[in-house]
Amino acid sequence: MNILDKIIVDKKREVILKKSIIPVSQLEASVFFGKQTISLSQNLRNSNSGIIAEHKRRSPSKSIINNNFTVEEVVKGYENAGACGISVLTDGKYFGGSLDDLLLARASVNIPLLRKEFIVDEYQILEAKAHGADLILLIAAVLTREEIKSLSEFAKNLGLEVLLEVHNLEELEKSIMPTLDMIGVNNRNLKTFEVSLDFSKELAEKIPDEFVKVSESGISSIEAIHELKPYGYKGFLIGENFMKTDNAGQAATEFISRI
Repeated sequence: MNILDKIIVDKKREVILKKSIIPVSQLEASVFFGKQTISLSQNLRNSNSGIIAEHKRRSPSKSIINNNFTVEEVVKGYENAGACGISVLTDGKYFGGSLDDLLLARASVNIPLLRKEFIVDEYQILEAKAHGADLILLIAAVLTREEIKSLSEFAKNLGLEVLLEVHNLEELEKSIMPTLDMIGVNNRNLKTFEVSLDFSKELAEKIPDEFVKVSESGISSIEAIHELKPYGYKGFLIGENFMKTDNAGQAATEFISRI
């Protein structure tokens, strides 16, 4: 069983537990539930930089990245830097995140927030909406075509945008449907954790133009972005490169100013 399989087994257990504690009616009563969402796909289409900056404390491959910042410091730094949107990891066991991080981010900034999570159930999409997210992530590697369809439709009905993450052509081909807004190519092989921009390059021409193309993972230089832009990529998800510094916001500011 690889790390992704383990995460999904744990996530399904976690969702069952959460459902037994917090009813849907409580999520729907959230102050954010009726809030108008902000479009990340529009921001990316209109941006020169396309940076989606990530709040990420740790990961299974890197262990602790940074525990020294408050959520507010990081996300305000990213917003001031000119990021198009912010990805907030909410998985606790493997990434050290929580829904509280999303709530604090929403209270701190006014740019699109992605709930970065391993979504396997509609309940998690309700949680995302209730905690101030503007969009969700669906990972093709862990979902069937039918699941991607039903989860993306559910999200769209709540006014949330959908970023679908793929790793290869097979995942892409099974996933293309009109209820997606953005398609992200993860440059990290989730089985080996090897990173290569070739994943993004190889899949670029297979992604229909109606979807905003996003490249994720392993982007640590301006050169990488310049390399990927000719392939039609409008969005670039960057986490560790900013979070591993002493000042994530400052690192993002300097990076974006050079694009």
